[in-house]
Amino acid sequence: MNARLALLGTVAPGVTESEVFRLALQHAVSELDALGGTMHLRGPMSALRLVSAVGLPPALTRPWEIVDQEGPLAPARALQQGSGVWVPRRSDDPGGAADPGRATAEVPWPGTGLASLPVFSGKRSVGALTVLAGERGEPEPEHWDFLRAVVDWTEDRMSQAPPPSGPGQPEPSAEHLRQALKEVQVGSWDWDVRSGDLIWDEAALELYGTLPADFTGKIENWMRIVHPDDLAPTLAAAQRAILGHTVYEAEYRVRRLDGTYGWTQARGRATYDEQGEPLRMVGVGWESNESRTARDALGRALRHMSDGFLAVDDAWRITFANLEAERLLGLSEEELFGRLLWDLPSVREAPDLEHRCREAAASEKPAGFDVDMPDSGRRFHLRLVPGPDGRTLYFTDVTEKRRLAKERRTAERAAAERAVRIAELTTELAKASTSKDVVSAVARRVLPPFAATGLLVQVIEDERLHYVGAVGYPDDFLERINYRIRTPGDPAWDVIASGAPLFLASPQELIARAPQLTGLPQRAGKQAWAFLPLTASGRTFGVCVVAFDRPRLLTDEERALLTTISALVAQSLERARLYDAEHTRSRELQSSLLPQELPVLPACTAAARYLPAGQGADVGGDWYDIIPLSGGQVALVVGDVMGHGLPEAATMGRLRTAVHTLADLELPPDEIMGHLNDIVGGMGEASYATCLYALYDSTTRVCSIARAGHPPPALVHPDGTVHFPKTDADPPLGAAEPPFETVELEVPEGSLLVLYTDGLVESARRDIDEGMAELARMLSTAHKGGAVSTEADLERLCDTLTAGLLPTEQQAADDAAFLVARLHSLPLDRMASWPLPDEPIAAGRARRHVREQLAVWDLGDLAPTTELLVSELVGNVVRHARGPVRLRLLYGAELICEVFDGSQTMPRIRRAAETDEGGRGLQLITALSERWGARYTPTGKCIWTEQQLVCPNGADGPDGLGDRSPEALESMFLDAADLDEGP
Repeated sequence: MNARLALLGTVAPGVTESEVFRLALQHAVSELDALGGTMHLRGPMSALRLVSAVGLPPALTRPWEIVDQEGPLAPARALQQGSGVWVPRRSDDPGGAADPGRATAEVPWPGTGLASLPVFSGKRSVGALTVLAGERGEPEPEHWDFLRAVVDWTEDRMSQAPPPSGPGQPEPSAEHLRQALKEVQVGSWDWDVRSGDLIWDEAALELYGTLPADFTGKIENWMRIVHPDDLAPTLAAAQRAILGHTVYEAEYRVRRLDGTYGWTQARGRATYDEQGEPLRMVGVGWESNESRTARDALGRALRHMSDGFLAVDDAWRITFANLEAERLLGLSEEELFGRLLWDLPSVREAPDLEHRCREAAASEKPAGFDVDMPDSGRRFHLRLVPGPDGRTLYFTDVTEKRRLAKERRTAERAAAERAVRIAELTTELAKASTSKDVVSAVARRVLPPFAATGLLVQVIEDERLHYVGAVGYPDDFLERINYRIRTPGDPAWDVIASGAPLFLASPQELIARAPQLTGLPQRAGKQAWAFLPLTASGRTFGVCVVAFDRPRLLTDEERALLTTISALVAQSLERARLYDAEHTRSRELQSSLLPQELPVLPACTAAARYLPAGQGADVGGDWYDIIPLSGGQVALVVGDVMGHGLPEAATMGRLRTAVHTLADLELPPDEIMGHLNDIVGGMGEASYATCLYALYDSTTRVCSIARAGHPPPALVHPDGTVHFPKTDADPPLGAAEPPFETVELEVPEGSLLVLYTDGLVESARRDIDEGMAELARMLSTAHKGGAVSTEADLERLCDTLTAGLLPTEQQAADDAAFLVARLHSLPLDRMASWPLPDEPIAAGRARRHVREQLAVWDLGDLAPTTELLVSELVGNVVRHARGPVRLRLLYGAELICEVFDGSQTMPRIRRAAETDEGGRGLQLITALSERWGARYTPTGKCIWTEQQLVCPNGADGPDGLGDRSPEALESMFLDAADLDEGP
């Protein structure tokens, strides 16, 4: 190797490039024991031109005379990669078409492969040196080093070679062209077409290598000096020009006086008689200075190139067509030559081709566009390049290229859409709170990109598979597979056991794996499945089944993507199930803390609603209550513990219990609020609640209202007007400073009182004032639209308010509670009241008043028991309290007996011994009444009893006392007769 490199080093600088290439190829082929080699240099229009070849016959090198720089051949690859490449000959391509040049079917390409290295001029690649390897195969590393050294030598000598002549020179300037034209000898000729006479001037005689003595003045003189290979086409060109009335142009070789051949060009035009018959053709000729070797190489390359190539003149008449253009257009070169491009049948079939070509040519710039051929269904890319004497058109069949590009774009678009959906799925799963949210997110984001039609998510519960969500399955199918036990061969259970996904492309695969599932695909309407394990924290707890309504063989990419998705789904579903469990417990706790049903009271008819916040929100602390009190009174309560969660729900339960306890003490509203404020304040700094407490007295139709940080109630008058009491709301419980303000309202008979939490009237889209105005409008409309007196009417009103203020399509951020009560007053004829003296005779008068009033109310059966109760109550007041004393009877759903006095000392039951003379009065009251109690009044206290108007089931008498007679019970009084002033 070193010897060869040393020998090359002795070559003096300044030799021609062709000699440099020849020497480089000879030594490279000899050293590698190769079959031959080629040298290509960059040419115009992204082509590599063969400039030198060693050891290879023309039949092999002809297809390589022009090589596409962007193509797959070895020289092009070397330039693309900028380094040496080895392209082995494929065994399945005996013709060499795989890469080594598409030799020809008649001359198979020999050797084992091609080794090619790029040639540089400075930093720019200018060509490639290629060696056709023999039996040695791919060069060893030392051979590659030798080839690189040869290329380095070639690059060095090329930089020192003399400048090329002929067509390779730069285009001369305008002044240079004018000078050259002066130096060129142009001969003129005149040919009589009819007679064959030929006239040459002196310049023509010299140009065509003919002595004046040898010139006979006949056309035969010209035919003898034309090269035999050029005679026929030159004559054909003249014939076409004469018949077509066009300019005759030709270039051909002529024999000079020294016997060599030189290239000349000729140009002429024929004249015609009146009948259009040709008379003469007159023209000129001159010597051609271009290198015919390069022109022949280019012509052969164009003739045999794989793309269709046409050359047309300014009138769009065809002047050249290569073999591929002949095949595409369905005509030979002789048939195409001189024809108008637009007259060809195949061109006319291409829609709008002429218009697009003319439009592109008008710009005088190279242009390209795709053309669809209807007859063949193929697509070609047409590139139109304008020139000085016409235009060239290149046709490249891009049908397969465009199809692959479309498929690639479709695949890329599908992949991009899939990636977007996965990102969207990840975002939605991050937001999903419940199992239902997770299933919905997967159905929306996973099924469409995979063209799936079914989704089934199952988890293990008590060693059975229970579905937590499904899309695309009939209900009867879901009922059939729900709580399915573990069976051998069941795909779902097998996936859970193995923790690996399972893909079944058809019903046959499913039945072959699990014969017991025969008939199940028809019930589900599915024909392919992807069973994906749901694994979280190292434990497989379920399976996600993606199904298709047609057989589907998923690609490896799709399977990997679904497996990745299943991991995301598993994590989200595990989190959602924990949330579901906690949320269910929270809902159950909250539900247990709210009233299970509202009491039926004569003072009011009521209906209520509790509405939890939207999907994903935790339980809240809103509550409502109706508490029956004594003396025809009723307490209406609504409250809201700030925040969401189990602690808030528990706080709500504590406050509701506290309200009940305080209400049973029959404290006034402001005192109840004060006690609640102390309770909430003792729970910690983070605990706050709002509350509204309304105490309605049906005997006076007065409603006393106290509120802490809560919206005011809505009072709907009988005429339908809605009024919100204007009161200053105290701060929320836990932050307020007692005392609390109490507002008293006189409520007309039949009015509605609506208590609510802020979640009903306030939202992100609506402030509280707008919500209260909308509530007022809806209450007024409902009141005017019909009766709202019965419980059923109030239930419908609650539904109307819910639909209008909290529509189902809007996710509420806060829970809401509201209570609608129609307030009733006790008629005056059902009330009776008498003052009593503060002395022993008061008991007798009280009994007389009772007998008389009960007779008026037709309640004589209750008279004996009521007299005993009144005697005991009045007797205790006279003995232990002070005046003034007053007796009141209320006839409502039950008979209420009330005794008022001026003392605030509350009675309490004592356990009297058998020898005690007193202490049994309250025990007697407990035995005779349904219930009894005492409450404070502004001037003292009131002790009251309630009696049922209808005997309870199983009672023996009208008053439920069994065998006891009034006389027997009366003996229990301590000196009761002494307290009576008369019979």
